[in-house]
Amino acid sequence: MRASLASSIAVTCAAVLALPASLAAPAAAVVPSALGLPQAVSALPSTRPATPPAAPAPSPADPAAPALSLEAPALSPADPALPPAPELPGSTQSLPLVPLTGTSRALGGETAGAGEQGLTRRDVRPFSLVGVVWDDPAAPLHGAVQVRTRATGGAAWSPWQDVETHNEEHGADPDTAEGATRTLRGSTAPLWVGDSDGVEIRVRGEEPLPAGLRLELVDPGEDPAAEAQEPRRNRTATARFEPSAPAAHAGLSAAEAEAGGVNSRLAAYGATWIPALSKEATERAFRQAPFRAAGQAGPVAVAAAKPYIGPRPKIITRKGWGADESIREKGFVYTKTIKAAFVHHSATGNNYTCSQAPSVLRSIYRYHVKSSGWRDFGYNFAVDKCGNIYEGRAGGVANPVLGAHTLGFNTNSMGITVLGTYSQSAAPAAAVTAVARLTAWKLGLHGVNPKGAAYLVSGGGNLYRKGTTVRFNAIAGHRDGFATECPGGRLYNKLPTARTTSAKYQGRT
Repeated sequence: MRASLASSIAVTCAAVLALPASLAAPAAAVVPSALGLPQAVSALPSTRPATPPAAPAPSPADPAAPALSLEAPALSPADPALPPAPELPGSTQSLPLVPLTGTSRALGGETAGAGEQGLTRRDVRPFSLVGVVWDDPAAPLHGAVQVRTRATGGAAWSPWQDVETHNEEHGADPDTAEGATRTLRGSTAPLWVGDSDGVEIRVRGEEPLPAGLRLELVDPGEDPAAEAQEPRRNRTATARFEPSAPAAHAGLSAAEAEAGGVNSRLAAYGATWIPALSKEATERAFRQAPFRAAGQAGPVAVAAAKPYIGPRPKIITRKGWGADESIREKGFVYTKTIKAAFVHHSATGNNYTCSQAPSVLRSIYRYHVKSSGWRDFGYNFAVDKCGNIYEGRAGGVANPVLGAHTLGFNTNSMGITVLGTYSQSAAPAAAVTAVARLTAWKLGLHGVNPKGAAYLVSGGGNLYRKGTTVRFNAIAGHRDGFATECPGGRLYNKLPTARTTSAKYQGRT
């Protein structure tokens, strides 16, 4: 069973902030439980039918989008009397909120006002992540959202936890096919609460609340790769372990084969992770065969006389963290190049262990696609507090995949989310180092100096009008492109260190 978590948003990361003195290519980060820790409980199906969104036509600015050969199968509506066993891992329960009237325990014994909705304490099927969605993606939720939960099998309820309501700054650019799709919904940031089977929620509006508020309870499901691996476990507090070597897996679905195929130059089909390379091997491989985005004729980057490319880090693939490839939209969408990397925090809280990071990722992925209506996981990469690096949106880790992470500036950029909330908690040194290692490699493939500047054209937002050319640091924070608290002040303050370290990994002085 997935380990139960005590719910709290005030957990402070224990890691110190000093980066390693040596900048030689570090040993690859160990891979957490995606490949073999004890399995979670079976997930039950969603309480509403799950209809795969229609695949949008490729954006005119991003024409290269080869399609998969098969449509994702539609799921049958859940039978509330006797839910069948799910065919796919993970599930989402979607519960409509109702007005809170009179004196309610959900309001701490206070009298409810006209702009307050929620749900009183109730038993639900197991879940690990929560969020709130509503009908109109353009309608903001100005107010406070708080939840408390009960750990599965327990009796005690957690304290009230705040859910980040300002989430509109994430998502696809308005003029792209993904940004205009009818499946989009307004949504809060998701919050990881751990294995739970009871929930209570209250929403207080500072102005009229948006219509159609629903509580989304996401169960990441069992780890589909757990039975296929026999890793050497390191029984520490974070339950980390060394994985077996990458290998191709038989029985891949068409969607899994397509997602793995775009990384086939780096690892075998079905590999659960892409191995690290030394700086010399990375540069030699690039000179011999510059990477090309799928469907594009030219190389992703033109190598200089001396290519400044950092050593490729170990990257856990979507297969490795258990992404269900059938729920995303088919095909991939690319941008032209990568000029900058935007760093985010996931705002999901810090109350997770590194062994749970794959479950956190599967939950965020399902929330992005099934609850928020996005085509795929929003970020291009994710990093956990132990420094493990994960492939995010499908399309190939070396390719310029168009993400949905920094509203207005997704074109010609990449998004990296550090799992956790770093407004008050210190950013773990391992995570900052992982950001430096990842950007040294990926920006290097595109000829970008991590300490340099990048110029991007705004697609529209609350800081820069559409069409405005904006100068960014090559490694920027989300708040640099949008008026937002993301990536949290404590992580944002470590970005200068990440830039310097990344440049040193590239071999720059």
